[in-house]
Amino acid sequence: MGFFDRLFGTKQSGIEIGAPLAGRCVPLSEVPDPTFADEILGPGAAIIPTDGHIYAPASGTITTLFPTGHAVAITTGQGVEVLIHIGLDTVGLKGAAFTILASEGQTVKQGDLLIEADLEAISAAGLNPITPVLICNADQFQSVSPVTGQTVAPGDTILRLK
Repeated sequence: MGFFDRLFGTKQSGIEIGAPLAGRCVPLSEVPDPTFADEILGPGAAIIPTDGHIYAPASGTITTLFPTGHAVAITTGQGVEVLIHIGLDTVGLKGAAFTILASEGQTVKQGDLLIEADLEAISAAGLNPITPVLICNADQFQSVSPVTGQTVAPGDTILRLK
């Protein structure tokens, strides 16, 4: 934010989406699943998790919460549709590795705990726990820029939208 923005309280032009969990943030191209790597569901970033606590990456409303707990979608106050998909092919676990702590339609603040994922159970089932974080309505924004190649804690910026 520049001097005049601070002085006159002009709204910041960019939107930042935080990491929903701790780990290493990598480009979607490193996700070994073409649905994510080819950005079929939208652009974003992925996190190789070190912890299974999934937090709201931004304030908004939970628009979709899969009963299996493997994925959640939030629409932010700025209208950004964020999809968090915990692991690859984890829908097949039928909820066994997930504890849902939120509900569809719930208003959340960035940092609210949404889901607990048992990363050991996911790996023991032979599944990859990598967690894509996607912007599903990217066409409504000028750009989506991932911030990758770093270790992140929940809330650290991983996506910038203009």
